[in-house]
Amino acid sequence: MMSPMHTLYDSETYSVTHMLANAEPDGSTRAGPLKTERFPNGVPLLARHGFEIVDKRSGKEVYLDGSWAELFQRHIMAWQVNTPSQEEVEDTLEQYAELAQNPVLVH
Repeated sequence: MMSPMHTLYDSETYSVTHMLANAEPDGSTRAGPLKTERFPNGVPLLARHGFEIVDKRSGKEVYLDGSWAELFQRHIMAWQVNTPSQEEVEDTLEQYAELAQNPVLVH
């Protein structure tokens, strides 16, 4: 199953994609196969979302999930309230891109 992906930002320098790893195409989560008394429809899987940040200058990418994804999500929510300049967005992305050690691979 393909993970739903949404490009959030794309410039000459960076690209940011939001990925919902365990979600259905409509954004809902799937239930696992094991049925129990507590979960009659199966054990629910946690929606595992993350963000892929590609630094186009270095050709490297970083995937943020867990607490890193939550922190980045806070940046996005703040940007929705106070629209930042491109420079402010790219300064923030540069901080995250410093974590990037994986070369971008074309699948």
